[in-house]
Amino acid sequence: MSSIDKMATDGTYDNMSKREKLQIARQRAKLEKNLGSIADLTRLPAAMFIVDIHKEHIAVHEARRLNIPIFAMVDTNSDPNLVDFPIPANDDASKSISLILELICKAMQEGLDERKMEREKEADTGDKKGKKEERAEDAEDLDEEFEEAREKRIAARKALSLKAPAKKGVAIEIEEEEEVEETEEGEV
Repeated sequence: MSSIDKMATDGTYDNMSKREKLQIARQRAKLEKNLGSIADLTRLPAAMFIVDIHKEHIAVHEARRLNIPIFAMVDTNSDPNLVDFPIPANDDASKSISLILELICKAMQEGLDERKMEREKEADTGDKKGKKEERAEDAEDLDEEFEEAREKRIAARKALSLKAPAKKGVAIEIEEEEEVEETEEGEV
């Protein structure tokens, strides 16, 4: 898409035939439709919001592979364990989607306003750091928060699997480990 835009600005687009221009214009329109919102994306997003994880299973898979935290509306037909922050809601009804998106947009705007006020306050007090340093610190803080949430989610999954193991061998191994710990404590 960027190469097509570059062709239009540097003049090679003018040297093409009418048919080639039409084909490239169609290809550009298709790319704009599918990738328009992420065309200028230069780094991984800090988080991803998905409305229907059952339908957008590829996006969920890619986000999990890239360790991008996922906020998602989860209906009864999908697995809430696939996302980091599930929002139980009807992902098929337009009213519930618009309501939740409206709330999320308000929360994001509040967070951006708070960050802006904090930066202004720091600038007023004379503590002037470079913008890159502030962004790096903010990104590190977010990464730490998301990592803590991910660890809690993993711990919760492990706790659930200990209560209801999928295989009999797992239950036997867990019981054996508990017995070993009890005997070691009794000896000490």
